[in-house]
Amino acid sequence: MTRLTSRFWVDAYLARLRVFDIPAFVVAHGDDTGGAVLVKLSTLDDKAVLFQRSFDLMSDSRVWAELAAGAERDVDAAIERQRGFDPDLWVIEVEDRAGRHLLDQEGLS
Repeated sequence: MTRLTSRFWVDAYLARLRVFDIPAFVVAHGDDTGGAVLVKLSTLDDKAVLFQRSFDLMSDSRVWAELAAGAERDVDAAIERQRGFDPDLWVIEVEDRAGRHLLDQEGLS
């Protein structure tokens, strides 16, 4: 199976968010071809959730797992730790009071 480049996936994700009028920003531009992607969801009330793509052995598929949640400053600290390990990391920040991130939709796993 052919894998999408990180840049292609990020561009498609941002386009999908725009369709639903959900603001999103590239906070850290990682490696275009193989950089991992973190998605931070800010609900604009000083709370945030950080998602990373991981492999679920039980379902034999890729899923978006919660990496951190809580106060936005704590989630930002978790992002900085991850960036310290992986300089090729993409970070996308989604801002939505309703908590929509669309990562559970078809085609985004």
